[in-house]
Amino acid sequence: MPQSENLRIAIQKSGRLSEDSISLFKECGIKLEAGKGRLKSESPNFQAEFLFLRDDDIPGYVEDGVADLGIVGENVLIESAKSVEVIKKLGFSKCRLSLAVPREVDYVDHTYFDKKNIATSYPKLLGKYLADNNLNAQIHEISGSVEIAPSIGLADAVCDIVSSGSTLLSNGLKEVEVIFKSEAVFIGNTSLSDSKKAILEKLLFRINAVQRAQNNKYILLNAPNDKLKEIISFLPGMKSPTVMPLATEGWSSVHSVLEESEFWENIEALRSAGAEGILVIPIEKMIY
Repeated sequence: MPQSENLRIAIQKSGRLSEDSISLFKECGIKLEAGKGRLKSESPNFQAEFLFLRDDDIPGYVEDGVADLGIVGENVLIESAKSVEVIKKLGFSKCRLSLAVPREVDYVDHTYFDKKNIATSYPKLLGKYLADNNLNAQIHEISGSVEIAPSIGLADAVCDIVSSGSTLLSNGLKEVEVIFKSEAVFIGNTSLSDSKKAILEKLLFRINAVQRAQNNKYILLNAPNDKLKEIISFLPGMKSPTVMPLATEGWSSVHSVLEESEFWENIEALRSAGAEGILVIPIEKMIY
């Protein structure tokens, strides 16, 4: 297959993962056209061509070099057992692979599954869980409508992807064990050319800038000068906070960046230390 100067990136053609993937590229300033029935789209402002595929097919397309890169759920990647490189975990489209049993079952612990029949679309992940826990269960691999298996007598339990749990409830099941936590991963062919690796580095630079911005907030506040040292201790920033004198004597304006995970705890600490007029602003891009 002739090498193109564009990166060929495979993404899911529909569903939440597709929406999240397209949103990421648009946040990176990369234009692409996506819509019902569209199978391919070339970006007019970045060296990339997008292929819209079934998620189960993406690892194979990347392994074979039909696509250079792909975004796929980690659960799908592991089940595919394809030889590709995991370039980056993306942190979105999170879900979990769980075991569920009929609601009337008096479930105590995972030993319940020993010698039981379990229906799933993820035999490799389920098989590993059973082996790790020394459980001897029969796996029934089915491609869809896993939740119906217990009610029609096919299985005693199911192992399936769970987001909200509403599908399980509507089928008379309850989630009892989480066996794998999944998120979107960026995968690549193991034999990318040097020219395509150079384009990939540009793309990763943009993705990292967008994701850092999503995980941080820009903070502006007014602080009494006699409390500056204490207040600054809660605002490490990218290097150190910016401090500028205010027109009001004895006060300064402090600008910094705070991680989302530390946000509420540190805001309360800042208020207790005497900070006033605190403004919290989203960051569009964050480049180191």
